[in-house]
Amino acid sequence: MICALGSAVCFGTASVLQAVATRATAPGTGSGVDPALLLRALRQWRYIAGLALDGLGFLLQIVALRSVPIYAVGAALAASLAVTAVVAARLLRVRLSGVEWGAVGVVCAGLAMLGLASGDEGDRTGSTTLRYVMLGIAVAVLVLGAVAGRLPDRGRALALGLGAGCGFGVVEVTVRLIDDVSPGALLANPATYALLVGGGAAFLLLTSALQRGSVTTATAGMVIGETIGPALVGVVWLGDRTREGLGWLAILGFAVAVAGALALARFGEAPADRSTSPSGV
Repeated sequence: MICALGSAVCFGTASVLQAVATRATAPGTGSGVDPALLLRALRQWRYIAGLALDGLGFLLQIVALRSVPIYAVGAALAASLAVTAVVAARLLRVRLSGVEWGAVGVVCAGLAMLGLASGDEGDRTGSTTLRYVMLGIAVAVLVLGAVAGRLPDRGRALALGLGAGCGFGVVEVTVRLIDDVSPGALLANPATYALLVGGGAAFLLLTSALQRGSVTTATAGMVIGETIGPALVGVVWLGDRTREGLGWLAILGFAVAVAGALALARFGEAPADRSTSPSGV
């Protein structure tokens, strides 16, 4: 759980830097998947710094996923929005209301309940069918992004957010489906390609969502996409369990943490109007 929380801190801080960077780039086409936008964002030092934090967060996420159930890691990652809110409040002078500070506390309470109730990760390695299903979902995320630009503004934002969340969810699951990291085994494992395609597609969609449309809507969709589906896969197909008699506490903690994160969804776009703040971020 310490690694999962560390990952949330990295991702939450990176979101502030990346949102500033993507809003400072020239707008691209209306497509949901816009590789050129990602290339333009890479010219911004803030975006590169955010990517470095994302890389560190991903390493911590891998360690967490190999140690605790997916539902606990997913809720911790959703809590990165609480980190984003606090960082935005401190560095970008974004004002949090009393309700929003309360939502930060709710997220922390939910994670505390999850930490108490979480058992060991499941001992199932997943079937070959599940590996191909994850690859299919990863490809579907790319297709979703390709058509998202044709949707109305609100629908586009929700589609981009859900797509990004599903892509990150594929990463969460496939980390558990890769049990042999030798070169031959990696090349033969469909989960390897699902991880690469899902993670890449999620970054493309999230980068577009940070620049276009309602990022609040997109962020809320991302939280839903990266938590609920992977948690169900972990419990149903990979054998994730809770401590004896504490299943109810895990469900309550998961729901509370995700609800608190959704209440903070606007902080996916908090830096948008603060790119010239005195802090220099």
